[in-house]
Amino acid sequence: MAETASKRILVIDDASLVRRYYRDALERAGFEVDEALNGVEALEKLLAEPADLLIVDVNMPQMDGITFLRSLRRQAPPIASIPALVISTEAGPHDRRAARTAGANFYLVKPVAQDTLVQHVSIMCGLSA
Repeated sequence: MAETASKRILVIDDASLVRRYYRDALERAGFEVDEALNGVEALEKLLAEPADLLIVDVNMPQMDGITFLRSLRRQAPPIASIPALVISTEAGPHDRRAARTAGANFYLVKPVAQDTLVQHVSIMCGLSA
């Protein structure tokens, strides 16, 4: 998957085990992966270097995923237009709706199999899955 090497994914989740799980799958598939512990750290990283795709958790300290997405969509391009995949334990229709309203492009419920993660990330990055 040589075409994935130029795609940078920012994983935003306060759980180190979850970040590691996503990183392992995505790097094995050829993506470049960076991590942030919460929305505040993610915005700082994006201002320094935009990503091609964001993987966002909902429940995080300092700035949760919904607040982060709202803040992200208020930024100037190209940051405001970075696609966001929300992956959360929150599984209700109101949770999905809140994420989409805040600016999520797609929503998955944890746990997510590594092959499913890579498939969604590939599609959202415009690559063949």
